Amino acid sequence: MRRFQEPASEPPPASAVLPIRVYYEDTDAAGVVYYANYLRFCERARTEWLRALGFEQSRMLAERAIAFVVKRVEADYRLPARLDDELAVHTRVAELGRASLTFVQEVRRREELLFNARVLIACIDTGRGKPCAIPADLRNTFDQPVHP
Repeated sequence: MRRFQEPASEPPPASAVLPIRVYYEDTDAAGVVYYANYLRFCERARTEWLRALGFEQSRMLAERAIAFVVKRVEADYRLPARLDDELAVHTRVAELGRASLTFVQEVRRREELLFNARVLIACIDTGRGKPCAIPADLRNTFDQPVHP
């Protein structure tokens, strides 16, 4: 199994940081965050990152007929988050292709790393259901730090 690079002890220089509170609905019977919810937290962070850059996914879908879809996820679960924890999802672009982006995302509780993932996202033409180039105006904003 190929593993991605271990994160530094400090959070990476993030393109975005999204605060998340753990609610009852996020947990299992023991009060621990259910594993799939970390992926939901990361999805929200990527969506808010795009929104902060001025690109709402619903508008891109309606006006440009493009969408971003997850193609691959590599994830490591390190420590559990629990009911009422205040978390931060750190998101940055690690690689930029013609029709894809690779994000590195971390979920932290203060300085503690709980979860990290490398997420490959493809840009698709929704009419054809096939990959398409990321629009230039969007590509040009990816190197800007954002705080949604």
